[in-house]
Amino acid sequence: MVDATPTDLLGPEEARVGSGTVPTTVEGDLPDGLLAAFDAYERALAADDQAALAAAFEPTATVMRADVGGLLVGHDAITDFRGRRGSGPVRRVVECHVRVLDADTALVVSVNAPASGGRGVVTQLWRRESGSGSQGAYPWRIASAQVQASPPAIDRRVWRVVGEPLVSGRRDDGVTGTAPPGGSRVLAGETVAVKDLFAVSGHPIGAGVPARLTGATPETRHAAAVQHLLDAGADLRGIAQTDEFAYSIAGRNPADATPPTPAVPGAISGGSTSGPAAAVALGQVSIGLGTDTGGSLRVPASYQGLWGLRATHGAVDRTGLLPLAPSFDAVGWLTRDVDTLRRAAETSLPVADQVPVEPSYVVDPGLLASVTPEVRAEFGRALDEATVAGRIERPEPLVLGDVAQLFELFRVVQAFEAWQSDGDWITAHPGELAPDVASRFAFGSTVSRQRAEEARVALDHERHRLESLLDGRVLLLPSASSAAPSLGATPAEVDAVRSATLGLTCVAGVLGAPAVSAPVLEVPTASGRRAPVGLCLVGPRGSDSSLLDLAATWAT
Repeated sequence: MVDATPTDLLGPEEARVGSGTVPTTVEGDLPDGLLAAFDAYERALAADDQAALAAAFEPTATVMRADVGGLLVGHDAITDFRGRRGSGPVRRVVECHVRVLDADTALVVSVNAPASGGRGVVTQLWRRESGSGSQGAYPWRIASAQVQASPPAIDRRVWRVVGEPLVSGRRDDGVTGTAPPGGSRVLAGETVAVKDLFAVSGHPIGAGVPARLTGATPETRHAAAVQHLLDAGADLRGIAQTDEFAYSIAGRNPADATPPTPAVPGAISGGSTSGPAAAVALGQVSIGLGTDTGGSLRVPASYQGLWGLRATHGAVDRTGLLPLAPSFDAVGWLTRDVDTLRRAAETSLPVADQVPVEPSYVVDPGLLASVTPEVRAEFGRALDEATVAGRIERPEPLVLGDVAQLFELFRVVQAFEAWQSDGDWITAHPGELAPDVASRFAFGSTVSRQRAEEARVALDHERHRLESLLDGRVLLLPSASSAAPSLGATPAEVDAVRSATLGLTCVAGVLGAPAVSAPVLEVPTASGRRAPVGLCLVGPRGSDSSLLDLAATWAT
């Protein structure tokens, strides 16, 4: 994408890099052969072509390459480093910015998405080899390179406590943990970030509230969902941050700040499973264990460009989980790929309870009224593309009814149950919560048992009506109403996004249904970047595994 005025920026809308195209800006007159040389370098890196990589750098004693490990000077030193390192990083270039210094010199800054998660930035000074002949007849080489990878350091915005590992998973000798069903260590080699709502033996539950953590006693055993992952061989890397009492979908916590969002720098992370989502997105773990009451797992998955599964309500044992609103609280997982998500879910979902689901899709156009125009357009594009390609039949339009009323019933019951769960502590510790979270609990304190019961009865009616209407089909909708809002967004702006998004996410909560967020949508942002938005698939109760299989077909 050219982000420029005609007088100072010239260049193609997209540069071809590897097998695809990349949004590119160019300042100045783009010299012949420069982007082709850049593309050849990325191809050589992907193929680990040592000879081509060596040839890409100037064959001098002054050529430089720097990264977090230090500065290498001289072609021999750089070549030796590549030989010791072995295969290079698997990464995908997502942005390219060219600043032409003169006819034979250019600065190229590229942003890449490593397969291991996070974002990297590479700054290269390219020079055309001097010599006689017409301009453009000589190869371009790298004179200097600075490689900035995703930071590996522990970030308190992400983690409450972390170890290497904090808790080891079951080993082949059976010393740690007990054998899962079938005795399979399907998660051997995987690492987990646990939301600070789950019990981890030897550690207190903080629920994102420092004052609660101070007064909490260490847990004596792992939560069931944690134990399932350990039994399957995964190591628990640490306990990750959450929004206060998990009563938010923003990811903001005044005590620990907002976790980073590598897919959209400068944006909020989404919550309340904010810490685990950031840990997965940054490549610090491969699995995030979280919860989803009104979207607390699907929203960060959407904002961070991750795969996420909210399991069928009640399908996963919630023993050892601090509740928010038990009528809606569901366990779920976040990963960077669907295969890892499937294996993580299988550790906790009873096979006998799973039911198949057919690729029969429905869409309620009314649900799209609250999403941004960019999300609406991208959602429509994805459906059109899948239909034209023959991957799906055209989704049938369906009217779910008054979703605003559905959300209001959900809000009343959620607030009442949240106050029952945490009201005593909040009453005894006034002033400890952020204003937005405190206001939700304050509303919950005003909901009478009679009003809550009336709302529950109405919700049961709505649940049966929706189940009959959907008739076993899969509902498609965006996972969130927008891409991740800016960190600079006002509280009112964040609250407006929250309300619009909850109008989407509450449907699965009311149904008690499984919901997958697949990272297959991208929308433009004001900064010129493209930001991820999840495509959400809501299936019948118990269709978790089949729903993951369907969602995987959208990743093409």
